Amino acid sequence: MGYYLADAIYPKWSTLVQTIHDPRGPKKILFAMKQEACRKDVERAFGVLQSRFAIVAGPARFWHKQILHDIMTTCVTMHNMIIADECDVTASIEDHMETPTPEVEMVLDENIRFQQFLARHRGIRDKDARIALRNALIDHLWDDYTNSDN
Repeated sequence: MGYYLADAIYPKWSTLVQTIHDPRGPKKILFAMKQEACRKDVERAFGVLQSRFAIVAGPARFWHKQILHDIMTTCVTMHNMIIADECDVTASIEDHMETPTPEVEMVLDENIRFQQFLARHRGIRDKDARIALRNALIDHLWDDYTNSDN
């Protein structure tokens, strides 16, 4: 399950991992420091994308995961191209071919899709799942950073 790094003002859901303010032991101290640094970097980068591309600033709850991935990849790529273009003022303008229109999958039974959405939403708000996922993330980062050469 994916997760977002968040402040304590957000609800305690399994997809929102908050900084641990009362660290007990070296595992949680390391996790809190790394998480805070990552959260600030992500917020800064996401703010840049939101200011440049309106589609990133809009709600994304009902988008499919693959479509969100494609949107974010496209926005990051275009941002990088804009930055590269701004650095190279002598670059020539090239003609590009038109891309084909993507096929959109239509859902015939909206009731099934809505029931799946509700089931995912209940899973996100499950307190036991949140605690288990948070502890698994702490253990993973602890293993990853204590066993590396860096």
